[in-house]
Amino acid sequence: MTLIKLCATFFYIGLFTIGGGMVAITLMQQELVDKGLIDAEKFFNMVAISESTPGPIGINMATYVGIEFYGVLGGILTTFFTVLPSLIVIIIIARFIQKLDTNPYVKSAFSTVKPVVAGLIAVATWNVVKIAILPENFSISSFAEILPQLLFFVIGILLLSIKKMHPIAVVLLGAFFGIVFL
Repeated sequence: MTLIKLCATFFYIGLFTIGGGMVAITLMQQELVDKGLIDAEKFFNMVAISESTPGPIGINMATYVGIEFYGVLGGILTTFFTVLPSLIVIIIIARFIQKLDTNPYVKSAFSTVKPVVAGLIAVATWNVVKIAILPENFSISSFAEILPQLLFFVIGILLLSIKKMHPIAVVLLGAFFGIVFL
């Protein structure tokens, strides 16, 4: 894939990423993995690293992929082209915000987009879980192999949702868990 095509791909991803970075992950998977540019394991390793670094995951992924294929210039350009559609839309919205605020069609469109975005996030989550927790040839008989990962997955969710632990602390705890016990 040429740098121009990669930038166009990330412009497309940025244009249709409504709902945040996890939606971007689903689009990136379709554009990069499903089209054979990178394999699924490498992609989800990139996702893990992008989630572990400060900043929005979609931007981190764009930067990571750009650098991976075209060095620093590629990282800068893919990041720019990921952000550009949002910048354009914000400028347009700022110009017409008072008219859009009371428009019933706009309100209706946003109420319909919310469940779609939730579905896209659910798909991205499931794809990450498949790679991160389930082995390639998973079967019920190999359930004992993934029990430690599942246990930490549940503990991580509980720490985040009930104990309100900071996500960085949970990531560090996960790294420690992996080093010591796996």
